[in-house]
Amino acid sequence: MGSGHDMVAGELARRLRGAGHEAVHTDVLEMLPVGIGTGLRSFYRSAIRHVPLLYAGIYAAFFRAGGGPRPGSAPLAALAEGRLRAKVANEGADAVVAVFHLAAQLTGRMRAHGRLTVPSAVVITDFAVHRQWLHRGNNLTLCLTPEIAREVRCRLGRPAAACGALLPDRFRPHPAGEAYWRQRLTSGDGRPPVLLSAGAWGVGYRLDATARLLSGAGYLPVALCGRNERLRRLLSKVPGTLAMGWVDDMPGLIAACAALVDNAAGQTALEALAVGVPVVGYRPIPGHGAEGVRRMAALGLTEHAADPWQLVQCLDRLARGGPVPGRRLAAERPLFQSDVVPHLERLAARRR
Repeated sequence: MGSGHDMVAGELARRLRGAGHEAVHTDVLEMLPVGIGTGLRSFYRSAIRHVPLLYAGIYAAFFRAGGGPRPGSAPLAALAEGRLRAKVANEGADAVVAVFHLAAQLTGRMRAHGRLTVPSAVVITDFAVHRQWLHRGNNLTLCLTPEIAREVRCRLGRPAAACGALLPDRFRPHPAGEAYWRQRLTSGDGRPPVLLSAGAWGVGYRLDATARLLSGAGYLPVALCGRNERLRRLLSKVPGTLAMGWVDDMPGLIAACAALVDNAAGQTALEALAVGVPVVGYRPIPGHGAEGVRRMAALGLTEHAADPWQLVQCLDRLARGGPVPGRRLAAERPLFQSDVVPHLERLAARRR
């Protein structure tokens, strides 16, 4: 579902291998019967791109906490039980770690029914912890911040801890490509570049209007369109906008910008904070995006602009060197300092 979960899984595997362990990366969607995983991914992408109100309704019914009994994804996850059990046996795994909520339901269900004999952990990649992330069958839940970990412990009655963000080492202040991108983004009229993120799929609400707003306010909108070529063509027609497709050197590009305008509270927002660039949430995608943007702002890591005037006001203050949410807090909190590996080593050691 996008590239964020894959990036977290890849970084987790890299850290485990660096600590001397073997890590096997498996996509839970590929464990479902033929066609179901591909259909789920296509439906989700189409819904958030073209029918966001539909996805908002699905999120309210299946994901949001509270409100009495609600449908869950555990029955769907059950379709992958056989393949996961075989994978664990073939690899001789000591633990299973889920970094996607459907995988968390799968491992939790199997543990609860005695069909998974090794311990399981869940690494929650979202700031908005919806109910599909949580299953009492899992042994351990790892979260981005201590505040989120406390919330999960209260809701599950099971162990939960903060492990920080799983980002590659290249996301740090003043990365190698910063000078190159600063030179490339330098405009003749001196407009500060502001990054406009739409994720790997190029998803967002009225991104062209946001680009026009930024350009009219005296900024250079640098629109990240991911793999959505149609969106890149659309935004390239907005005067004063630099519309870009897939970018490999994200650390350098982010560092060269004055701020990130974010709509999902996902990996790109974390990457910007790690590099030292302020983040303003604006016009978030429905469901987990909207809840995540509000939660990051509530934690004091980012700002949340509720309307165009607030967005410009935030950017003007940040461009003048005003207070930056997240920069001081990131240095004090374990968001970029903790490590997930010791938690998983202790979990796997229980079985051995």
